[in-house]
Amino acid sequence: MKKNILIADDSALLRRVMCDIIEEDGTYTVSDMCRNGLEAYELIKTKKYDAVILDIVMPKMTGLELLERLKKEGIKATVIVASTLTTSSNSAETLRALELDAVDFIAKPTNLIEARGEDFRSSLLNILNSVLASKDNDKIVFPENAVTRSATHNLKEAVRNVKEEQIAAKKKMSEHLGSKAEKKLVALACSTGGPKALNVLMPMLSANLDAPVLIVQHMPEGFTKLLSEKLNNISKITVKEAEHGEIIKKGHVYIAPGGKHMMLTKAEGNNHRIKISDEPPRDALKPCADIMYESLNTCNFDEITCVVLTGMGSDGTKGINQLCKNKNVYVISQDAQSCVVYGMPKAIYESGIVDEVVPLENVASAITRNVGVK
Repeated sequence: MKKNILIADDSALLRRVMCDIIEEDGTYTVSDMCRNGLEAYELIKTKKYDAVILDIVMPKMTGLELLERLKKEGIKATVIVASTLTTSSNSAETLRALELDAVDFIAKPTNLIEARGEDFRSSLLNILNSVLASKDNDKIVFPENAVTRSATHNLKEAVRNVKEEQIAAKKKMSEHLGSKAEKKLVALACSTGGPKALNVLMPMLSANLDAPVLIVQHMPEGFTKLLSEKLNNISKITVKEAEHGEIIKKGHVYIAPGGKHMMLTKAEGNNHRIKISDEPPRDALKPCADIMYESLNTCNFDEITCVVLTGMGSDGTKGINQLCKNKNVYVISQDAQSCVVYGMPKAIYESGIVDEVVPLENVASAITRNVGVK
């Protein structure tokens, strides 16, 4: 059975183009189209849609006003926002839409050539496929604090032994030196659903977290500065967009700039410095979490806590797997039930190296339990 899609956009041309793209796929049918948020509201109230493609700037009721109303009235809808993404105000509106439970956004084409182009077509279908496939997946239920080094994964004995030896060595070092002697780092990756997840996670972290935090959130240029400012305003811990050359500090969160790669390099003394790179995308991703994790292989930390939150694809899995061969690593994965898209956490879980699977609301406590506070 085909999935029902609602398109709400005040441009007749874009409604037609998006309808053609969606229906050509054969998986979906555009059951309704409307010109403004008020019409969309009336339809969503009375009909069930698998997904809604929602423009932000519309007459009578904007996309943001519609999302606010749906949230206030407790009406559930899987909304993908279409935004032009060309100005800082548009970026702020898109972030606000994500805070209001839109699951993702797509860059709206600015002309007919872009609208009819392959990039827009593939982006639209990829987002629909990822978001709706995640909704369809059977949710895997893990007990809280589940350890995934188990027979259900048929892990090789050698891999299990290495991991257990790392944990034993860490415990012995802690007993000998005390936990305060350990130098720790948190490195986190997220994508679709990430901004909303970070809005939950960041306010739960202590200002005295005994580790710096690096974050790769898949976003285009212009979004991450606004995102970091918003998160900083609601959090006790300091959150900022990462800058090239700065020395990282405990109790600080550094978000990779949109459209750039972020790496970590050794600096003078026992410090570490952020490196921002404009090298080409990897697997169409920029920033790319694998690149961040790979850079940690040459850094000096007693333990690296890797966290993988909601997102499509598998970014982070290769980098963390490689890191596990060289460093003492503890891996925390968000559970399926609390993910917007159970892609990245699923990929790292299936690789067999996850130590702990927790719902989103427990991620902060899992991090804090592992790295401590000053």
